[in-house]
Amino acid sequence: MNDLMKNKNYVIEQIGNILVDQTRPMKERFRALFTLKNIGGETSIHCIERCFDDPSVLLKHECAYCLGQMGDSFAVPKLESILKNTAEDPIVRHEAGEALAAIGKESSLEILQNYIDDPCVEVSETCQLAVQKMKHNTFMESKVSRNPYYSVDPAPPYPLDQYSTTELESILLDENRSLYDRYRAMFSLRNMESNSAALSLAKGLDCGSALYRHEIAYILGQMQKENTVQQLAKLLCDETQHEMVRHECAEALGSIATEECMEILARYLTDERTVVRESCEVALDMCDYENNKEFQYANALLKISS
Repeated sequence: MNDLMKNKNYVIEQIGNILVDQTRPMKERFRALFTLKNIGGETSIHCIERCFDDPSVLLKHECAYCLGQMGDSFAVPKLESILKNTAEDPIVRHEAGEALAAIGKESSLEILQNYIDDPCVEVSETCQLAVQKMKHNTFMESKVSRNPYYSVDPAPPYPLDQYSTTELESILLDENRSLYDRYRAMFSLRNMESNSAALSLAKGLDCGSALYRHEIAYILGQMQKENTVQQLAKLLCDETQHEMVRHECAEALGSIATEECMEILARYLTDERTVVRESCEVALDMCDYENNKEFQYANALLKISS
């Protein structure tokens, strides 16, 4: 058993070496990251944490996202240090705050409360949502509103048996409502999984803060509805949009993965914004993941040693 564990840890560390190797294409490093996320455990977390010294804002943002989705409190100290680091890019700090709420360790609540008035609005709004989520009793919502995407979300959905698509759209687009309420409507619409719910969500791309629009784009990527391609493409092409919005639209288009999506993404591989062009590179690579022998070999070894 010890030999098997050593073999597994060796494979994990080799994947971790790919993640931190700045000479490798971004698409390969993303494959390494999500392989580590799916494996889980302290060795994988340690490998991901090494990547926070990287110059790529996009990659560090995705590292924080993955640590949150893994739900392991072993990652909390690192995520808290990133949130506290005001010299770090706001996109990375925002994701660290969201990840802390996803893990849900009670001790993180005080730290999140310290940043609800952060000068950076994306960080401030994220921490406000995180505090509300951690204080909110989500037990009943989780029982009556199934999440078909198995993600850990910034806010619980409303019970679907109590709201229509029209009512949820009204909450979603009402800028007089709290951001938390609008996020709840957002995830409720996503859980409906319908084309009409996706179109309601897409209307949210034309309003709200950058954080709000970026979350809408993320959800549309989860839903993978072709009837939202034009709305996502519009924001990706709009250079006045915050880069966190454009990046999330690119990744959503990569998830939908039609030929039209690929053509749109290819146009922005040389975008002036590093986060945007790296997102387009990664998005275009999504369909190639299963054909990468290097990662198939690593996954095969992990199955043998688990």
